[in-house]
Amino acid sequence: MSYRLLHTMIRVRDLDASIAFYTKLLGMRLLRRTDYEGGRFTLAFVGYGEESDTAVLELTHNWDQTEPYEIGTGFGHLAVGVPDIYGACDALRAAGVKITREPGPMKHGSTVIAFVEDPDSYKVELIERK
Repeated sequence: MSYRLLHTMIRVRDLDASIAFYTKLLGMRLLRRTDYEGGRFTLAFVGYGEESDTAVLELTHNWDQTEPYEIGTGFGHLAVGVPDIYGACDALRAAGVKITREPGPMKHGSTVIAFVEDPDSYKVELIERK
C-alpha cells in the first residue's frame, strides 16, 4: 500500500484575497476551484506542482462565515491518499485509531473519504486514490 500527503486545508474568509496571496505573492498556481452550492462552500486548491505529484493547499471558504476565524480554528486537516480506504480504516481501527467519519462518498460530491484523529486529535482525511 502506498500512502502520500495530498493537501493541507485551511479555512479562509476572503477566498479571492487568499488566492491572490498564495498565487501572486507566494508563486503558487490556482489548480482548481469548485463551488458546492448545496453545502454553501467553495474549495480552491493552490500549489507549486500538479496534485498528482505534490502536496497542495486547500483553501476552504464557507459562504456564510462573516466573523474572522480564531487562529486555533483556522486549521482544518491533513489529507492522505490511500488505495483502499476501507482496508486502511480497518487497519487503523485495529491499531486503536479513532475513526471520526466512516468511509463513504463526500457530501455534495462523489469522492470517497474518511476522517481519523491523530494522537493529538488533529483530523486526518483519508481520500481513496485507486
